[in-house]
Amino acid sequence: MPAVLIAPDKFKGSLTADEAARALERGLLEAAPRIQVERLALADGGEGSVAAACASRFSPEKITVSGPTGGPATAEVAVHGRTVLIEAAAICGLGILPGGHKMPLTATSRGVGQAIQYALAGEADTIVLALGGVATTDGGAGLLQSLGAMLAQEDGTPIGPGGEGLADLRTVDLAEARAALAGVDLVLATDVDNPLLGPTGTAAVYGPQKGASADDVRELDYALAGFVRRLEAAGVTEAARLADAPGAGAAGGLGYAGMLLGGRVCSGADYFLTLLGADELLANADFVITGEGSLDEQSLSGKLPVALARRARRLGVAVHAVAGRCTLPADRTAAHFRSVQALTDLTDQDCANDSALSARLLAECGRSLADRWIGRGGTETGR
Repeated sequence: MPAVLIAPDKFKGSLTADEAARALERGLLEAAPRIQVERLALADGGEGSVAAACASRFSPEKITVSGPTGGPATAEVAVHGRTVLIEAAAICGLGILPGGHKMPLTATSRGVGQAIQYALAGEADTIVLALGGVATTDGGAGLLQSLGAMLAQEDGTPIGPGGEGLADLRTVDLAEARAALAGVDLVLATDVDNPLLGPTGTAAVYGPQKGASADDVRELDYALAGFVRRLEAAGVTEAARLADAPGAGAAGGLGYAGMLLGGRVCSGADYFLTLLGADELLANADFVITGEGSLDEQSLSGKLPVALARRARRLGVAVHAVAGRCTLPADRTAAHFRSVQALTDLTDQDCANDSALSARLLAECGRSLADRWIGRGGTETGR
């Protein structure tokens, strides 16, 4: 009987990756009860990364840190041995702004630095920052400050929060923050390749999503450019080079701050596939089901379902995809997936924000996959 691996990303707005996997499993087993099923909840470095890790080999630990507005926020980090996974969106994300009120100029990343302090206190030797979905555009200044960096105004007092605070920056000293991360493998997991500054930088591309007006975007980009200049003046010779590096603009510039601390940028999709043990499960699978909320042009640039399909193809394992919606024609998906099903083709209702409906439709997709590709007897048909 075939061994089936179900390994989706989250269906944003409706289901976590683990919930999506369980719904697909339910439908599969209803139609083909004798098959062997393994589930693997996946993430790509954005929202849901901690949940996916904790559905696998990691354990959750609650921490209290500063949220995006500076008030206290409770979040979870994922821990496995001496590796700690920190999800930026859970600490300074758009989704945890009080009342959903956006603060594009003053939202702070200070809490992410406090989470790093927590990991260091537990003697972590690998810290993974899952970058994405944040409310901040502060170049990681808040993170650096909470690790001991001096970012001061003309009178020597610390700068204020957010990108707005960077406009007052006059003196920089990263020595204490860099010393705190010495000997630690700092992994910056993201599939964003934007630089820090300019028309493709973090303020211009992502600022409007965080509530920034056109004037705010110009102010933020100018403040971030000033940050780079002050770093250079302080003897950080690589400051401009790192600002131009792919990924520096991830998570409002948290990617840049991480690089300043010696961090390395990794493809979030590929890093999490390895971290969560996908290769071992793929090697034992005859049939793979993956998916996410939307299969679109961005998916083809290496998001999780495509990254997983590439690995599976090297092993000769067929991959089937299920998505909340699919905006790609069949000739664009055929190179990666044997079949594609979209929930929007199964209902006229809006399932993007309806978890119960999404779960029912995913179970229906599981039954359909079993009927068409496995058979009720539990043997793969390949029809």
